[in-house]
Amino acid sequence: MARHRTLRTRVRRGIAGWPVAVVGLVVLVVLGWLSWTWMGGVLERRTAAQAGDCSEGEAVLRVAVTPSIGDAVRDVAQRWSATRPVVYDHCIRVEVQAVDSELVLEGLTQDWNTADLGERVQAWLPDSTLWADRLAAQNHALIGAVPESVATSPVLLALPEAASQALMSGSSFRWTDLPEVTSDSAGWARYGKPEWGPLTVAMPDPTTNTATAMAVQSALAGASPDGRGPVTADVLALQPVKDTLARFAATKPANAPESTWEALDRMSEAPSVNGAGFSAVPVFEVDLYRHNVGADGGAAPAQPLHGVAAGGPTPVADFPFVPLAGDDVSEAQERAAQSFREFLTEDDQQTVLAEAGLRVGATSVRPSPSPGVRWAATTENLVAADATTTQQISAAWATASDGGQVVTVLVDVSGSMEEDGGGGRTRVDWLRTALSGQVERSVSGSLGLWEFSRALDGDVPYRQLVPTKPVAEQRQALLDGIARLEPRSATQLYTSLVAVYESAQRDFQQGKQNRIVVITDGPNDGGLNFQQLTARMDQLQVGANPVPISVVAIGSEPERLPLSEIAGRTGGTLSVVDDASGLDPALAELLSTAPVR
Repeated sequence: MARHRTLRTRVRRGIAGWPVAVVGLVVLVVLGWLSWTWMGGVLERRTAAQAGDCSEGEAVLRVAVTPSIGDAVRDVAQRWSATRPVVYDHCIRVEVQAVDSELVLEGLTQDWNTADLGERVQAWLPDSTLWADRLAAQNHALIGAVPESVATSPVLLALPEAASQALMSGSSFRWTDLPEVTSDSAGWARYGKPEWGPLTVAMPDPTTNTATAMAVQSALAGASPDGRGPVTADVLALQPVKDTLARFAATKPANAPESTWEALDRMSEAPSVNGAGFSAVPVFEVDLYRHNVGADGGAAPAQPLHGVAAGGPTPVADFPFVPLAGDDVSEAQERAAQSFREFLTEDDQQTVLAEAGLRVGATSVRPSPSPGVRWAATTENLVAADATTTQQISAAWATASDGGQVVTVLVDVSGSMEEDGGGGRTRVDWLRTALSGQVERSVSGSLGLWEFSRALDGDVPYRQLVPTKPVAEQRQALLDGIARLEPRSATQLYTSLVAVYESAQRDFQQGKQNRIVVITDGPNDGGLNFQQLTARMDQLQVGANPVPISVVAIGSEPERLPLSEIAGRTGGTLSVVDDASGLDPALAELLSTAPVR
């Protein structure tokens, strides 16, 4: 019985084996064909990229870089190009142009001079977000994506060796001490060196020297609620803060250097304490390193300057990569800029930047030798002011420095100023806020206010609300005049501009920076036409004192080409804001910057 059961088990019927084998073979063939096709496509695309055989041809990504890291970024660009990058079927080639940031900003917002700057760029890598903020204040549409930091560098005080030793061995020095220390005729006494006299700090123009701008902000940070920043617009309007700013600005030494680099050179040429006419200058760590080793083409100084890391919240440059936008930036270039930024942040490339004197998170590598630079760890970074307040700080410094500016503001009160200006507020409401804030924060200087529309005074389209006089003498009158601004009818700009220009010439203040600021939201629609305006302006400018005309245009209605020509003829600038919420930073940026000529 058992034997039969065994036999039945062995001869149990089932499906024939050969059809299963055939099906399995077919499946394997299909899978093999699909795998071969996929791998072939990958290899084909990879081969095409490696061979540079791009169906859309080559695209050049031009990147403007602050000169202090030009060589390092150029090295990284060559590495990236060696990978044969392809973006939207374009082979990408990167060109790095080392250009001073103030020239890049001027070129992007006014007129890009290819003879001086090379071809227009599609990305920008300045030393600080301050530059991106200034670009956004003048024309936010030029920012293609949110700027992102690729490295950092703290701000130090550069001094001769003996002075640095005294500063580090004496009472703890903090950035917030600067206004008090520099205004003391015996400032070195608190550091045990009364024989050295005053401790003066060269403060080159903060609108073109970002280390200065960050030092100013750090000096004011002590007035913030917790003493470490950020400085806000409300803080900046406080009288004690304005007094501090005025006192600090007044300590600027005679014959102050125009740039940080000039200050470093002068101290190296006269290395004794105060030998250059001042004791120290704020500088980015990377720039001090490059100066001391002669990395920018000059010879290394015989005696290196030494960097002191001040106590308290430290201002730090963030070296942001800024993809640009506009008619000169193609879709492929825009994407290539993002890809190159990502490549810059990879560990190997971060090491290249670190070896050039920057700080990165991926490595603690430092260049060696590095005379005068200790690479001290920063324990607390300054909480930076927001973009708008950053512009306001520079404008406040400008009004405090050299007795301030002489500014006559001509504002558009046409009917369209009643339209939505962004954020649920009208354009004229934003205008009042921006102008009032500027008046409240002004430390010194003169300001006047005119309005224009149509038939404001009989048939005349303009009216002077407040004469151009020192702000301190008429602060309330200016605030009252601003409060009276109300939208009316038309936009007779050109006739009004001639009248304001004639007035500015009659009341020109010698030894001051005189300028006219126009704020408008529409095209000229009556009175003089553009040809008549330019002819009249040409007559008025013959033998006249220089009075630049700068224009802030709101929205898309103002005619940008004639406005740009008006500004260019007089040495002024044209700023464009998408809506009126951008007026405050645009106005502050304009007033913080010297005219073009």
